[in-house]
This record gives sequence, C-alpha cells and structure tokens, in this order.
Amino acid sequence: MSKFTPLRRSFYAPSADIVASKLLGHWLIRNTPAGPCGGMIVETEAYLTGDPACHSYNGKTRRNAAMWGPPGHSYVYFIYGNHWCFNVVCRPAGIAEAVLVRALEPAFGLDEMRARRPVTNPHQLTNGPGKLCAAMDIDRSLDGVDLCDAGSPLFVARNPSLNSYLQQRGPVVTTTRIGITQAASLPLRFYLEGSPFISRRVRQAKLVPGSALR
Repeated sequence: MSKFTPLRRSFYAPSADIVASKLLGHWLIRNTPAGPCGGMIVETEAYLTGDPACHSYNGKTRRNAAMWGPPGHSYVYFIYGNHWCFNVVCRPAGIAEAVLVRALEPAFGLDEMRARRPVTNPHQLTNGPGKLCAAMDIDRSLDGVDLCDAGSPLFVARNPSLNSYLQQRGPVVTTTRIGITQAASLPLRFYLEGSPFISRRVRQAKLVPGSALR
C-alpha cells in the first residue's frame, strides 16, 4: 500500500464544513485480503457542533463516541435498519463534528465491489452513502479506525492528480443536505457537478468560486 499516501491528521483539524469540500477528489480506500478497493470522493455533507441534525447534538453516547475524536478517525453508524453510513471525524478531540461521505467514483477493486453490490447501471454502484458502504464492505466493525494510516482497513489518501481531477469533474457546488428534517436549510452538502456518481442533483445549486483548482 505504499503507493497511497494518507491525508495528514491536520487535514481534519478545521470545521467539518471546510473539510467536507476539501475531501472532494481524494481517495477513500478499503484494504481487503483481495487488495484495495475504492475511488474518489465526489459528494459529502458536513455536520457541525450545535447542529440539531448532528449526532453529537445531545451529547456523547456509546453510538457516537468516535465523533468526539481524535480527528482523522471514522464514525460508522446504522440507519433506517438497513444501511451503514461512513463519516470522517473533524476538529480537535472533544468537539464532535463529522463529514458524511455520500458518494464515491469507483476507480479500483471494481470486481470485488460489484460482487458485493451487483448492479446493472455502473453509476448505481456507489452513488449514495449506503451504497458505497455495501460495495466497500464498510460496517460498524470499522467505527473509530484511523483514516491517517495506510495500514488501516479503511483510510483516506491524497489524490496526486487532484487538480486535474477537479477540472474534469468540477465545479464544486453547495446545496442543502438530504434526508433530514432538522436544520434542513443549511448549505452543508458539497458535490462535484461533473461526476456521474452523485446521489441527487439540485437545479438551483450554488457554485463555489475557484473550486476547479485546489
């Protein structure tokens, strides 16, 4: 796995709304006995301290303990009795913010991902938080793993071709979050307009100035 360079822990130190947009274009990688699988992150949502939609809003629990840090770790939870969702933890320990990774553009380990989640339309493989977790075999056993370690079963790696990828798949757009009722008007969802793997597009989306390059 030496060819992959994990993002440094300092990358996750800012607020989740900043990290959420900066994650776009970097690689989410799942280490498996058959080799790595994963691809580029193309859609995210931020959940902030003081945000009623954030799982940490009512305090620390057994379920959300990973959210409280340290940063650069995973937070994985079960939703609707059917789907796992993967998040990256942000901010210094004790603050409890996270970024939900909503969609991925698969790039390697495709046969293994398709075996876990057979689909007719290839764009349906990882175009949603539950879908990408199913395809990459992400479940509660990966809650709290270190995303800054290339030897971890799950980590986020720097895309060395990030700028060219953002030019191809940009611009970055900002919209309100999906599937929530509380704080639903906050513009905390980010995606790459040119990616065919977005879970849901919004016609009236805000373009992020200068987002093609980073």
